[in-house]
Amino acid sequence: MPISKESSEFQEAMQRDAATRLDADLEQLLSQLSPQERAARAKELGGFSRLFARFLKEKGPSVEWDRIQKLPEGAVRQYESLNQPSEARIKDMLNKLVVVKLNGGLGTSMGCRGPKSIISVRNDLTFLDLTVQQIEHLNKKYGVNVPLVLMNSFNTDEDTQKIVRKYENLNVEFHTFNQSCYPRIQKDTYHPICKSPVVKADLEAWYPPGHGDFYESFKNSGLLTKFIAQGRQFCFLSNIDNLGATVDTRILDLVLTPGQDAPEFVMEVTDKTKADVKGGTLIQYENKLRLLEIAQVPKEHVDDFTSVKTFKFFNTNNLWIKLDAIENVLAQGTLNMEIILNPKHLDSGHDVLQLETAVGAAMKCFSRGIGINVPRSRFLPVKKTSDLLLVMSNLYALQGGSLGMSPLRMFPTTPHIKLGDKHFNKVKDFLSRFATIPDMLELDHLTVSGDVTFGKGVSLKGTVIIIANHGDRIDIPSGAILENKIVSGNLRILNH
Repeated sequence: MPISKESSEFQEAMQRDAATRLDADLEQLLSQLSPQERAARAKELGGFSRLFARFLKEKGPSVEWDRIQKLPEGAVRQYESLNQPSEARIKDMLNKLVVVKLNGGLGTSMGCRGPKSIISVRNDLTFLDLTVQQIEHLNKKYGVNVPLVLMNSFNTDEDTQKIVRKYENLNVEFHTFNQSCYPRIQKDTYHPICKSPVVKADLEAWYPPGHGDFYESFKNSGLLTKFIAQGRQFCFLSNIDNLGATVDTRILDLVLTPGQDAPEFVMEVTDKTKADVKGGTLIQYENKLRLLEIAQVPKEHVDDFTSVKTFKFFNTNNLWIKLDAIENVLAQGTLNMEIILNPKHLDSGHDVLQLETAVGAAMKCFSRGIGINVPRSRFLPVKKTSDLLLVMSNLYALQGGSLGMSPLRMFPTTPHIKLGDKHFNKVKDFLSRFATIPDMLELDHLTVSGDVTFGKGVSLKGTVIIIANHGDRIDIPSGAILENKIVSGNLRILNH
């Protein structure tokens, strides 16, 4: 049913009123700051004002399902088809690269305090330790200087600054900058819930607006301009908890090979499995390659979106982006990422909205964007303790800060692991349940539920299911070999 002119005019007036009221709220917050503080925060809150104005105007899904086009030939390149550059070429290319890690997240979902990047994942080494080792290994091996940049949030910056001091004597050039800090707004009135512009005075009233904020914050930090002046051409950006996201010289060769078809934006995608059905995928829309997230999909087409047959790839969030192209897109004002609406209920009782964006959604704003279908080994995220069990096990070998599948594993796929939430979802509880991490070289599937512990030197093979019902406990004895076994009931091993 078409909207009448009167209704349309009323909606526009309401939008203008909401935008005006928000700007007045933001101005009131800024008025409490000193002139020096005000300048920096005004730029940041101006970004929120623009995001809010877009939110008011955008109604309905950003994608019309029937207008999605078939991916054109060459839109997604196969990793195996990429050229392997010479050592001299690699050295030259690395001097044109910047590595950026997204370091804004906390470890709270895994029961840890502070930045997620300081959780130990292997041999007492943290995500950040492994990242630094990777860059130091590259710099030493090729005699280059690849800078490492961390995008922190106000949640992680203070702790991260203390931790990076321990790397001062290493061969790694460190830079950090903060993504924006935006006010949470009330769901019903759109007013910010904060009363003070001082973030620490009321942490719950503020939020980091997703990693799509990278572009503007990188520019505002001065680092984008600095690296372009140094002759750097591309950044490789990834989540710090993706242990498979290492610098790849074959992809670097592709993006730095001159020519009319040289891409400005490369998204690494990998084959979708049933475990990845909610991950973003690549589509062709309005003759441009772009990211499609499940939040943009109309309800009646969610089954199509999650189908492995219809959409074969999903986004790893490993991105290669041309630095001067970022500068151009920002200068032209053409950076337009879909807004992710994230409603939350706070401990204070407030029902709030967070307006967020995703870094990969900017793909459509760049010229010559392509996808590369990379091996699954380049997507090794640690989101849960089940992922942590994988990367701590003998399935992986550590070399130069990089984890690679052990050559002793007979097949390239990783086991499917499900650990019960109550006893295993926090890192401290998880670690207390393993005397040593089991041998998993021949494991296909592991399900553990209930009060279960593992002794030293346990070996798991094939499909293993261990279920301790409520009130029962199962202690897997040291040296046990479980192959294609279901274990249930009650099994106690007592020291004497």
